[in-house]
Amino acid sequence: MMEDRIFLSSPHMSGREEFYIHNAFETNWIAPLGPNVDAFETEMAEYVGMNGAAALSSGTAAIHIALQLLDVNRGDTVFCSSLTFIASANPIIYQGAEPVFIDSEPDTWNMSPQALEAALKEAENEGKLPKAVIVVNLYGQSAKMEEIVSLCDQYGVPVIEDAAESLGSSYKGRKSGTFGKFGIYSFNGNKIITTSGGGMLVSDDEEALRKARFLATQARDPAPHYQHSKLGFNYRMSNILAGIGRAQLEVLDERVAARRAVFERYTESLGVLEWVEFMPELEGTMSNRWLTAVTVDQERLGISPMDLINALAEENIEARPVWKPLHLQPLFKGAKYYPHEAACSVSDYLFATGLCLPSGSNMTVEEQIRVIRTVKKAVRSTLAV
Repeated sequence: MMEDRIFLSSPHMSGREEFYIHNAFETNWIAPLGPNVDAFETEMAEYVGMNGAAALSSGTAAIHIALQLLDVNRGDTVFCSSLTFIASANPIIYQGAEPVFIDSEPDTWNMSPQALEAALKEAENEGKLPKAVIVVNLYGQSAKMEEIVSLCDQYGVPVIEDAAESLGSSYKGRKSGTFGKFGIYSFNGNKIITTSGGGMLVSDDEEALRKARFLATQARDPAPHYQHSKLGFNYRMSNILAGIGRAQLEVLDERVAARRAVFERYTESLGVLEWVEFMPELEGTMSNRWLTAVTVDQERLGISPMDLINALAEENIEARPVWKPLHLQPLFKGAKYYPHEAACSVSDYLFATGLCLPSGSNMTVEEQIRVIRTVKKAVRSTLAV
């Protein structure tokens, strides 16, 4: 008989969500907006240490609004991490701009300062610097933000920090998502905290956030009739979902501790094996370990990441490959790409060798032992051939 399914990263409710939802029903603040939205924005800004926040319908919407605020338009270019989910780059296309993809580097698996510098130098020589750089913090690990922001400041290019996967992480004492002109978070169902669907834009520029809320509410002019002078979007978060978010934010640090404990158990059991390497944690940073990601030495072991994923699937356990780099996606065929080194694409290597293990904060120790046992069984069967 098949055992219960183990998911990659399932929602983890605290039990306090119903309190905020009930309050919204009692006061009839269902939609649009409402006190929970205002409070969620304030509480999020306080948690990450920014002046303000705007609660939106998704992390993608937050990136799109950030690009709008930076006046990204048709004919412009935007540099973006290549090793990431496609939502990081789709808003560039929404604006009619051209994405240029930047490789990762080994220390963080995130945007390579070396590749970024080469891209910025070439763009300056061509007289076409990007309107923005979107840097992604993959699987909870911060990129080398100090170096990246310094480079972008040198060329006068604003940074959008895509911290969709890294809420609760920190870099040199500061919260992830707070280093750029704008930071974005996602509350999708598989994230470290969830509102079922939703996102947040944060910034120290409160005037920009006021404009963000305006644009995200169909850009309705302050008139008694429905008047619109600018193109707007239906991107605001509902009062119900914001209530869920408030309850989730209360336990965020507990969720980070739980995911890091999951990571530690994996490293204790699988880290002794020569064929596996875990995603590193850069000195001076603290990753929320949203997902435990590993690379597999297929040549030495004779087993691929997909072999392991399939072996886990046979035991009703969900695992996933590392994100397919955006410069390899059919949608972005022909897009410019800057590798970490001339003959070394780190993103390609990580995609070819990497996979993500189940990492939910609500995983039991018994479930994790089941995952570890299945991985070891697959390895033993390969070595025995």
